[in-house]
Amino acid sequence: MAVQWAYFDTSVLVKRYVREENSREARARLRKHRVLSCAIAPAEAISAVCRRRLSGDLDEKSFKAIIGRLESDRDYWELVELKPDLLERAEDVIQSAGARTLDAIHIAAALTVREMIGLRLLFITADQAQAEAARRMRLEVVVLA
Repeated sequence: MAVQWAYFDTSVLVKRYVREENSREARARLRKHRVLSCAIAPAEAISAVCRRRLSGDLDEKSFKAIIGRLESDRDYWELVELKPDLLERAEDVIQSAGARTLDAIHIAAALTVREMIGLRLLFITADQAQAEAARRMRLEVVVLA
């Protein structure tokens, strides 16, 4: 059976590297599906890990190990480029679904990919507000909550 693509929001990707609620489910989903995300995801993930280091949740050794794994893993992710048409679509998502900016960019990227491949595409997130906005845009959503 072929591995199915799924669109992963950064909220789920970070759970691969940092123990959080539902990290086990996130890792299982990441093993089950090929990873699609937006080109902003690596920067968002690094930002989340940096915040944890600054708050004292991660020591320097753990921080460096996580950054190394993240940089290695992203070679296997299919990242949707940020282009003007994607940003315009994100503006539509903001107006139509009430999504926050970065959430709207992820939703717009998933919509774009779904149209390009013409196949079922799961949108996997750990963010309830983003999940609701994605549903309003008719994406098939899986929430790790």
